[in-house]
Amino acid sequence: MIVLPRSLRWEGLMTVVLCISVVAGIPAAIGQSVNEAQKTAASDRQKPSAEVQPEIPNTLIVVTATRMDIPLNATPGSTAVVGQEVLSGMPRGIAADEALKLVPGIKVDNQADGERVHISIRGQGLLTERGIRGIKVLLDGLPVNDPTGFAPDLFDVDWSTVQRVEVFRGPASALYGGGAAGGVINITTRDGGAPPYSGDASIDAGSYGFWKALAEVGGTVHDFNYRISASRNQGDGYRDHTAFDATNLYGKFRWTPGKSVRLTAILAGTSFVNENAEGLNLDWLLQDRRMANPDALAFNEYQRTRRVTGGLTGQVAVRENQDLQFSLYYRHTLWRESVPSSVQHRSYDTPGGILQYNIHSGKGWLKNHFSLGGDFDWQSIREYRHPNLRLAQEGPALLSLQDIRQRGAGFYFLDRVELGSQWGLTFDVRSDRIRNELTDRLKAGGTDLSGSADYVKATGRAGLSWNPRQDFGLYTSWGQGFLPPATEELANNPDQLGGFNRNLVPATSRGEEVGARGSLGRRLFYDVALFHLATDNDFGRYRVSSRPLETFYQNAGSSRRYGLEGAGSWYPAATLALRVAYTYSDFKYTRIRSLFGDFTNTYMPNSPVHQACVDLEYAPLRLIVLGVESEIVSKSYVDQTNLTWADGYALLHPRLGVRWKKDKYRAEIALSVRNLFNKEYIAFTEPDPDGNSYQPAPTREVFFNARIWLGGQ
Repeated sequence: MIVLPRSLRWEGLMTVVLCISVVAGIPAAIGQSVNEAQKTAASDRQKPSAEVQPEIPNTLIVVTATRMDIPLNATPGSTAVVGQEVLSGMPRGIAADEALKLVPGIKVDNQADGERVHISIRGQGLLTERGIRGIKVLLDGLPVNDPTGFAPDLFDVDWSTVQRVEVFRGPASALYGGGAAGGVINITTRDGGAPPYSGDASIDAGSYGFWKALAEVGGTVHDFNYRISASRNQGDGYRDHTAFDATNLYGKFRWTPGKSVRLTAILAGTSFVNENAEGLNLDWLLQDRRMANPDALAFNEYQRTRRVTGGLTGQVAVRENQDLQFSLYYRHTLWRESVPSSVQHRSYDTPGGILQYNIHSGKGWLKNHFSLGGDFDWQSIREYRHPNLRLAQEGPALLSLQDIRQRGAGFYFLDRVELGSQWGLTFDVRSDRIRNELTDRLKAGGTDLSGSADYVKATGRAGLSWNPRQDFGLYTSWGQGFLPPATEELANNPDQLGGFNRNLVPATSRGEEVGARGSLGRRLFYDVALFHLATDNDFGRYRVSSRPLETFYQNAGSSRRYGLEGAGSWYPAATLALRVAYTYSDFKYTRIRSLFGDFTNTYMPNSPVHQACVDLEYAPLRLIVLGVESEIVSKSYVDQTNLTWADGYALLHPRLGVRWKKDKYRAEIALSVRNLFNKEYIAFTEPDPDGNSYQPAPTREVFFNARIWLGGQ
């Protein structure tokens, strides 16, 4: 057996216990509904982090990721809302791991210490090589996923401009289709500031050549609100050949001509380039943990994304108790990737729309909220590949030349019944049809690999909530998941160069959960859930001897998952906030065919049994804030044999902030240290037949942040 890196020692564990930490402020479930936010005064629209300080929450908590505005205590599902109290304390503000660290049940792997991450919820999407699988992602009401449910990345999200994030955990395909087998991440950016204008600017710098500059301007003029932001960040990365370079432009324009109409236009541009160091085997890891895989250097592996997005969302009141919601969007993406076997070029055009009609009826002890809607997505891809001669120099030969057209249509209805002030029932039913068509324009050797693949599935979800007291509630739910093969899995054909992998079928799942949430007094808040999830036709990766540098996908088997998720916040004083998030995961394959053989009852790779984040913040004065955060992760297995693993680790991240205010001007400077004790650990592992399974994480990093707000508020 192989153990790496150094084992978690007793003194490291004691350090964590003594330095128990977590995020300041209101629990990760604080927020406002869309309708309530519409009524909020302009002075509340863009609260800067200089105003954020620990306080006991007293705000009505409403979530919208369920496609209905539902108070959190009546939501029959595990849900967390991350607010400014967490987001304002991010040391870099460039990646999802910083924003979602205090959400239980979610795992974010930042293997290259940049923007490119892997995300999984309750193990769905755990081993995805690129992008996000099994999770529906929305940014200001616009879907990030394509018609197959695949979200290519989160590069469009500038986390420093995000106002709140809702995370709905558990099978949600009855809400959003094939992209939501594991859950939903709903991201909302800030609105513009107070009338007539306000602005802010920040500069961040830190270890390994990292820097980020951000500027925003926004305001409110009569019934028009706007915010425009621009940011750029770069970094060399901890390891060789992990440099990244990103530029984000984002405009959000809201028009509210009256109480019955609200329209929001989005215009965004994204440019992102990252080098890919790939994983290391044990010999290379012991030789130099910062080195790149030799193949990554020899073939200059990298990815480049260029994207423009335009969208319009709206809500129109048809009658006093009826309204219509809609979203329209168009996304154009240019993508290029260099891997040892080839250099791949793709051009994506992705239009889509959402239409939902809501009816609210009843009064007294019986109320009903009914929604009927549809999601419509299209995508066309022009793809070609040339052989990679070395250093990403492309040979003249064509390995593939093909067009892929995809379309998805999902029709759903949602019903929520309120039985007095204590009981609530929800029912969701949905039918999805996804069609993939491929036109082979190369026809190598005279063989036409054109074809199609269709996936049709109906899914359901039901939930029950009971709140016998204002400070205590129980909930339970059952749901189904539907995960169709995505473009990455379909277009990697093990039988030919080009064409579809025709051997794939959708993965399906079903899960149950029971949970409790509430408070003890006015200073302690908690949310805990137990869940079970069973999946059939799970996806797995494999290789063929004739093409050893390429990865292919198959329906590898089935799995079962049990877990416990808990989050708590404690406010022992007005100046002190303690928060904890903990996840217990027992994820096993009941039957699996893999690169390493066939197995039963083995743990899923990259799934630690224990995962926790704790954060403590102390603000004795409005001008000074002290904080310390700890990450604790147990060991995880590298592959299905469960014979090798990466050891667990405990990390400590202290921070210090200084704030000041004068009239309409505010400023803040902060110093953050990540991995204070310089621990060596593994950020990400994956099953790889040649042993290149380990991606080392950075040791100690130091970051400095400075920000100023001008006008408004």
